[in-house]
Amino acid sequence: MGRLLSPIRQIRETADAITISDLSTRLTAQGNDDISDLTRTVNSMLDRLEGSVDVQRQLLDDVRHELKTPITIVRGHLEMMDPNDAEDVENTRDIGIAELDRMTRLVEDIDLLAAAEGDQFDMTDVDLAALTARVGELVAVIPGHSWTVERQGEGTVPADQDRLLQAWLQLADNAAKYTPEGSPIEIGSAFVDDTARLWVRDHGAGIPPALRHRIFRRFDRAHGKRSVGGSGLGLAIVDAITKAHGGHCAVTDTPGGGATFTIHLPLPTSELPAPVRAGDVVLQREAAG
Repeated sequence: MGRLLSPIRQIRETADAITISDLSTRLTAQGNDDISDLTRTVNSMLDRLEGSVDVQRQLLDDVRHELKTPITIVRGHLEMMDPNDAEDVENTRDIGIAELDRMTRLVEDIDLLAAAEGDQFDMTDVDLAALTARVGELVAVIPGHSWTVERQGEGTVPADQDRLLQAWLQLADNAAKYTPEGSPIEIGSAFVDDTARLWVRDHGAGIPPALRHRIFRRFDRAHGKRSVGGSGLGLAIVDAITKAHGGHCAVTDTPGGGATFTIHLPLPTSELPAPVRAGDVVLQREAAG
């Protein structure tokens, strides 16, 4: 009896030994019985838990790093401000408000990222042509660029329409910020093979292939242009929303120069027709005769 209960005792002891500071412990699965299946399930759960904790720790580290700069700026200007100089007071006030606005945007984007990485998705069949037209209407008011809808995919894709709209608009906003004023930007969608594709194509400086693997990281900017504003979480939000739909976002060169961001979403596989039984064939032949 003790030998039979030994694997269960090992699972309990391992669970007792796991702490939030050390989630690396795993069980040893042996054989193909139900206890071994349970062991593998527990290990898989621990893998997901450890990955989630690592992501949250990295986010906290990133946020702490990002908040240090505006806090330092505000404190430094307040310490150096001459309270008897009205112009200096006004300039310091403007700097303080600008940095507080930046921190507010950071907090709002962290909320968006947390929601995108969670399970708050309402999946429905989304009309891709209608969604493309809607995005075209919304981006048309973004100043500094001429916007064109170059193609609309005809059909539906399973998605959370609001989240997908959010990701697409984020790509458009990103293109507007990082490309020269007056340059054209195109959006479009299409069904290609077993995927739906939604893209934003700009004609700016482009993104070197060596940098493309890092632009979807939190707080990372391919060219380090902090002057354009934003929290540095925009593309991380796009990445999280796209992955939650089972897809991915890719960056390619725009012909003639520039970058094209494309969201690839998988389409549900079509069901195979039910097999026809021999008796059914006979009945069909008799009915035809």
